[in-house]
Amino acid sequence: MRKPLRPDRVLAVAQCLALAVLALAGLGLVLVMAGGPALAIGISVALSGSGWRVAQALGVAAAGLALWACLLPAAASAIRPLATMARALSGRWCQAPIAAPYLAEPAGGGLWRPIAQLRDDPAARRDLAWMAVDGCLGGVVLLVPVVAVVAGLVVFIGSRVLPQIPPPAYPGNSTGSILIAGAALTAAGLYAAPWLLRAHGALASMLLGPAGTAELEQRVQHLSRTRTETIDAGAAEIRRIERDLHDGAQARLVAMGMTLDAAGNLIEEDPKAARALLFEARDNSAKALRELRELVRGIHPPVLADRGLPEAIKALALDTPLRIHLTSDPEQVARLSAPIESAAYFAVSELVANVTKHAQASQAWIDIRRENTMLKITVADDGRGGADPAQGSGLRGIERRLAAFDGVLAVTSPPGGPTVITVEVPCAPS
Repeated sequence: MRKPLRPDRVLAVAQCLALAVLALAGLGLVLVMAGGPALAIGISVALSGSGWRVAQALGVAAAGLALWACLLPAAASAIRPLATMARALSGRWCQAPIAAPYLAEPAGGGLWRPIAQLRDDPAARRDLAWMAVDGCLGGVVLLVPVVAVVAGLVVFIGSRVLPQIPPPAYPGNSTGSILIAGAALTAAGLYAAPWLLRAHGALASMLLGPAGTAELEQRVQHLSRTRTETIDAGAAEIRRIERDLHDGAQARLVAMGMTLDAAGNLIEEDPKAARALLFEARDNSAKALRELRELVRGIHPPVLADRGLPEAIKALALDTPLRIHLTSDPEQVARLSAPIESAAYFAVSELVANVTKHAQASQAWIDIRRENTMLKITVADDGRGGADPAQGSGLRGIERRLAAFDGVLAVTSPPGGPTVITVEVPCAPS
């Protein structure tokens, strides 16, 4: 039985076409930005050489320059949105996420503000250079798989299906050779599209990503933001511990002390009642101990401190009603620093809780491995999908917890599932 075409490759061809159109739009902006004076000079030279007076030719050139000056601010203001769209599509389609590299906005506004951005911000000039390169090179290369698929399906295979399409003319153009050539062209375009998308993403990262001062400023902003979020999260955690102690174990210990005082007053007059109060105090002490253990487990589980991350996640999986398949190599995932182990453990705990509550899954998979200096944990399930960090606080909380260690959270969760979430944290053995 012949396998159908993979939808992701068909989608990759459509994405190549969309990026090629975007590249041509960027090239149009570059021509408007840089081609105005050259076009005006060319028109004046051509008119003066065709019998026009020099004054008339210069007048036409001046009118062309005035029109170009009117179009220049609009073209300059379209550069940044177009480059921002290219960055977004590069991360979504080309597997090459690109951060915005811009410096602070220039003061003031008005019609010429985009020109001031091009003058003062190196990233804006790099956007213009990217559009020139992408329009002349990237757009042409991205059209190759599109042309191959269209030619294979329409020009070759379509000519054997629809009589309105004339067959391609070449020596020996029999029906068999035309169908074989069409299938080969279509397959080549489908298989080349994902590779060209990744190459396009790599090229976009070189020109559209942060560089120099912008990269340093972004790093400082990231560190400042993660430091603030870590401090806020720590303060919130302290308040939660205080609240849990006040409402739980502390209240039970106070009640136990009052019960023991009452038992001491009754022990001579009514030993039976005093004995009942002592039993009540014993029960309260057991409940207080259990609450303290749960509180400690929420701060730093003892199994994590004693046996390490893989065993702690194994214990977590055993305590979960969902069927979980765990894959890990304890020797590969050696003991890590306590903060990283704690962050990774609670990230997995939150992900497993999300799967249990929201995914409607029958089973899940957890894979723990270390690749050089990177701890990589993958949590997958066969649930309904649709997980989105922007729609809930759980995944956003995990991102904030991991950001303190320069960690990242990658979510792949199409509607209908499956959901695959990858946690990556830089690490070194403890």
